[in-house]
Amino acid sequence: MSERRLPPGQYVPNEWPAVHYGPVPKFRPHRWDLQVYGATADGTQYRWDWTEFQTLPRVDVVTDFHCVTRFTKLDVRWRGVAASTVLKLAPPAEDATHVMVWAEYGYSANLPLDDFRRPDVILATHRDGKPLEPQHGYPVRLVVPHRYGWKSVKWVRAIEYLTADRRGFWEERGYHNLANPWLEQRYSYQEDPGDGPPLD
Repeated sequence: MSERRLPPGQYVPNEWPAVHYGPVPKFRPHRWDLQVYGATADGTQYRWDWTEFQTLPRVDVVTDFHCVTRFTKLDVRWRGVAASTVLKLAPPAEDATHVMVWAEYGYSANLPLDDFRRPDVILATHRDGKPLEPQHGYPVRLVVPHRYGWKSVKWVRAIEYLTADRRGFWEERGYHNLANPWLEQRYSYQEDPGDGPPLD
């Protein structure tokens, strides 16, 4: 393996540790939905229930996954709905600049809209040919390969379009707003002016 594939401070483990905050939610298909709201182009809210979500077009991507706890998994095969598909079906307003991705129990992570629309960013349902395991985000997790793993939100339930950046769960608690693993953007004290909104 070429060390050039590993961002600074990362290592490749034998297993895939399950890292998350709070309990693993129970999936209830009859209650699950994905909502898109906020600064949409037409001002309306979009919603897909579990049956409808499963009919959306699927894509496969192979990416590396970098966790802020310093492990990296190489050549992970994900399958799911491209974030760009969601943007096409539920267009954001012209002045939308960011998204906030929401999960069960109110967890959230923010991303610039340009990051969210990248072709390798997907709402994954499968990993390496199998449905996601509950502790790894089943039924749906966001995958953002070019950012640290806390931006790859597990148990996704909603996408909010924003007209200005707003910090998510860990970004409010001392993690870097941008989370670029190649720059080791781990903590908010490393931020430069303009990297994110002020911390309260």
